[in-house]
This record gives sequence, C-alpha cells and structure tokens, in this order.
Amino acid sequence: MNRSTTRIADLCHHVGATVTVRAWVIHLRSKGKLGFVVVRDGTGVLQGVVVKAEVPEADWAAFGTLTQECSVALTGEVRADARAPGGYEMGVRSLALIGASPLDYPIQPKEHGIDFLLDHRHFWLRSQRQAAIMRVRSELELAVHDFFAARDFVRCDTPILTAAIGERAGLFSTDYFDEGTAYLAQTGQLYGEALAAALGRIYTFGPTFRAEKSKTRRHLTEFWMIEPEMAWYDQDDNMDLQEDFVRYLVERVLERRPEELKVLERDTAPLACVSEPFARVDYTDAVRLVQEQGGALQWGEDLGAPDEAMIVDHYQRPVFVVNYPKEAKAFYMKENPADPRTVRCADLLAPEGRGEIIGGSQREDDYDKILHRLTEEGLPVEAYGWYLDLRKYGTFTHAGFGLGLERTIAWICGIEHIREVIPFPRMMGRLTP
Repeated sequence: MNRSTTRIADLCHHVGATVTVRAWVIHLRSKGKLGFVVVRDGTGVLQGVVVKAEVPEADWAAFGTLTQECSVALTGEVRADARAPGGYEMGVRSLALIGASPLDYPIQPKEHGIDFLLDHRHFWLRSQRQAAIMRVRSELELAVHDFFAARDFVRCDTPILTAAIGERAGLFSTDYFDEGTAYLAQTGQLYGEALAAALGRIYTFGPTFRAEKSKTRRHLTEFWMIEPEMAWYDQDDNMDLQEDFVRYLVERVLERRPEELKVLERDTAPLACVSEPFARVDYTDAVRLVQEQGGALQWGEDLGAPDEAMIVDHYQRPVFVVNYPKEAKAFYMKENPADPRTVRCADLLAPEGRGEIIGGSQREDDYDKILHRLTEEGLPVEAYGWYLDLRKYGTFTHAGFGLGLERTIAWICGIEHIREVIPFPRMMGRLTP
C-alpha cells in the first residue's frame, strides 16, 4: 500500500489534516462551481467537496470527466460532518483520475433482476450491501478459528479429492489417472476421525461439494464447512459444544459488526434467542409435533423445510432434533443402544425458517457394525479399509459435526437466499463468473 494514502476508515484520526484517499466513485453531482463526489475504498464511504476556485483548473476539468466506478485520488483536508456519508467530509484541494470507467457501467442505480446481478457478480460485490455481507463472513471465519483455538483444537486440512465418500448421493466425480474414479469431497469428516485419533480434538474448515439437483434458497453446489471431530466425546458432549459454538458466532457478529447489520437492515432482536438453552427434541416427538400441526411427515422420513419450520416456530429458539431413524442418516453414525432403529445424531435447526445449519453425530466405533452398514449400503468396502482400521486398532468413543458457513451467515444477516453470502456462488445452472 502507498504509505502516503489514508484509508477512509482511518479518517477519524486525521480530522484537520490534509491526506490523500484513493478510491472508486459511487455518486457525483454538481451545481455551478461546486461539486460533490462520493467515493468508497473498501473500508468506508467519503464525500469530497470540490470548489472550482480551490482546485487547479486541470483538476476541475478532471472532475467533469468522472463517471460511476472510475478510480480517483483525492487530496484535501478532513473534517467531521455528521450529515456526510460515513460522518466525515473532505475539502478537496487536488483530484486525479487514475482509472476511467465507461458510461456503460452495467450496474446502475435502478432495479436489476437477480440473474442480471449474478451475471455481473464481479461488479455487484462492490455494492454497500454485498460488501457488508462479505465483512460479516470474514468476521465469522475469524471467529471460528478463535473459538477452537481457545479450546485447544488443532486446525487440520483434509483432501478435496477422495475415493471414500461420506454421503450416499450428490457426488461430483472425475477420472484420477490410473487409480479409477475420484470424487470431490462432500465432507472432511472421515479424515477428521483419523486426525482426532492422533491429536484428540481437531477441526477442518474448507470447501465441500454436493451435486444435488436442488434449487432451493438454502443450497449451493460448492460451500464451506467447519467440521470438528473430538476423541472421547459422546453425543451429549457434542451438542454442548455445538450450542456454545453457535452462541459464540452470533454474539461475535452482534458485538463487532453492528454497522454491517444496520446496512443489511437486520432486525437483531430475534437473534437474542441464542442466549437461552437450545431445545433438544427426540425425532419421534418432532414427528408427532409436525403431525399435530397438520404436516404429512411420517416416522422414518427425513425432515423437510416446512417440517423444520414448524418445529422451530414451536420452540422459538434453536432446536436440536436427535435420534433420527438409521435409514435416514449416513452409515458412520452410532447405533442408538436405547432404540437400535435410530442413530445417535442431531440436526441443529435455526430460527426464522433457516432450517438445518449443523448436522452432527456420535460415530459408530464398533468394527462389525460399521462394516455391516457399509455392505448394506453397497459402498466399496475396499475404499474404506483405512477408515475401518480406526475401529480395528484402538477404537474409541468420538463425535463430531459440520456447520455450514453460508447457511449460518444467511441466518445471522437475515439474507433470504444463500447465493448472496458467498463471493461467487456455484449453483445448478451457474458456473460463472
């Protein structure tokens, strides 16, 4: 960065001083010999006041050539002004056009359709709303690392290309040299289990891929997951950690990103529910609750979005639905000793119709039972030899979960569709930009 340049976010420390700001033009207006230019630099917004008599003639002429999104350098005196965007104003003394922007800049101050905005995502990200979402996303990512570091977890990285899949369907596949078919990872969990046996408590944080043909507001084909795995944790320990984690993430954003939430016009009152203990509801009771409210859900089926909404609306706070039927969940979940039809798992449902943001379980630690599940589901046992070894050589109680970053951001920010909370969304029918 040019050391002679001041960030807009730092102008509060330079009131009365003359500084240079490099930025992009958002808005222009002029009246006679007086001009106003509103710029952004990624850290904030600044209004520059250009008086013809107070700038060189060439600079006044340059002001007349400015257009939306051109890049400029403004030099002048900083003054506090509560009426100005961002609370500070610059009395411009010199102005330089750095990068011109043609008059046909695609995104104009008018209504655009969502497909148009997604086609121009590389420009849409420059808007105040989208920038606010990205700052919240960044805050949450930092919060993830802070939370686990404070609890002595080890950050680990797992393969994106794998032969051992974690779920039944939704696979992206590719030929892998002479080794056969490889798949883009749906989860880092299986490898996380091996790392937990080495390090005790670990977490992974990276992209995952699901080739499900889903066009709902809650689905992406590429998204980011945080997946802790803990040796010697059972399912109750697992849920306790999840509750602490989600509460920490929400409170972190409320504390550190209030301005961004204001830009997003987020009513933060509903988020106060995270201060209460989360509800824990058995799957069988959840089915009964849905049926009592007129839902068609039958025991043995996975919950749909309307079912999840009914359950959370009933409790008015985050809800763990526990002990799902074995057939509805993945092979690695531990059989429930109290009811062998079910497994020791939980989905955490967020309020305000957001649905599942976490899926977690105690892992099956019995070699014979997990071998049976693999065979029963028709999975290639040879690809899971190393995974079965974890139960053969020193098996241990362990549990873990996966939190979907984008769903969590959408809930905290009050964003209707998940496509806005990742810089460049990948969905059915969208691979660019």
